[in-house]
Amino acid sequence: MTGSRPRRHAPRLAADQPGYHRPVSDADFPRFPPGFTWGVATAAYQIEGAVAADGRGESVWDTFCRRPGAIRDGHTGDVADDHYHRWPADVALMGQLGVGTYRFSLAWPRIQPAGSGAVNPAGLDFYDRLVDSLVAGGITPMPTLFHWDLPQPLEDAGGWLSRDAAQRFAEFASVAASRLADRVPLWITLNEPFVVTALGYALGLHAPGRTLMLGALPTAHHQLLGHGLAVAALRAAGVRQVAIANNYAPAWAASDSPADLAATAAYDTLQNRLYTDPLLLGSYPDLTALGVGPAGLDCVRDGDLATISVPIDALEVN
Repeated sequence: MTGSRPRRHAPRLAADQPGYHRPVSDADFPRFPPGFTWGVATAAYQIEGAVAADGRGESVWDTFCRRPGAIRDGHTGDVADDHYHRWPADVALMGQLGVGTYRFSLAWPRIQPAGSGAVNPAGLDFYDRLVDSLVAGGITPMPTLFHWDLPQPLEDAGGWLSRDAAQRFAEFASVAASRLADRVPLWITLNEPFVVTALGYALGLHAPGRTLMLGALPTAHHQLLGHGLAVAALRAAGVRQVAIANNYAPAWAASDSPADLAATAAYDTLQNRLYTDPLLLGSYPDLTALGVGPAGLDCVRDGDLATISVPIDALEVN
């Protein structure tokens, strides 16, 4: 014998009864303002694959992923999502989703394999085709110049510990913008410089895998200097809007004890103010809690902070 049981409905509760929940209506959902744009974001090494295709050079992430034990299960970005070959389908998927803006990063080693000097035409051609396709599909392209994939030859020469990296970054910005600026309204210089300094150079959890602890602080300054120099290069190439992205984290003291308050201030300085005060205020915060003397970072030269604090059009918050 088969059949179904009668459905039992929960009794309706009056508004003043315990457990009552008001029915949800459209008014309960926020409305985004006119002009709000939904976007998606990626990073070159996370999606492109094709690490040895068409003249691409090696990045610090290629090298780091080959280090035994550095990455779980020995994973690499050698293939990833194969976006380098599948980009037409990926752009079509964005169109189906109704995406209005696509933030992606330009692989520095794909455009300048050595990190400076000779330009790889195939690398620029790839991004040229991608940008054309996005524009044709009504999707605004928003490139990030540096999303952690420093060319390995630059790392071999000191990486972001070297002041020269800032100059090379500005050169790269000029090369990329000279090809793409006519169709790209907003550019991002750096993605999350805090992560590069803290995880890449201080703790060794990200590429390039150095464990310098507070000795990594010069990489923060040289990244910001590279940002300022890149802003000038981008504007010279006709770029209309320039931004920088950092990942911020609020910090609250666990108690009112002097030790907890000092630790909170140090953390806030390290992750937030170190990367924002120079941009917006033209000065570094007090870094004594990070082991830096009253004179500040030794790598800062006259004129650096004026270069770093050149006006930008947006501050991206991750």
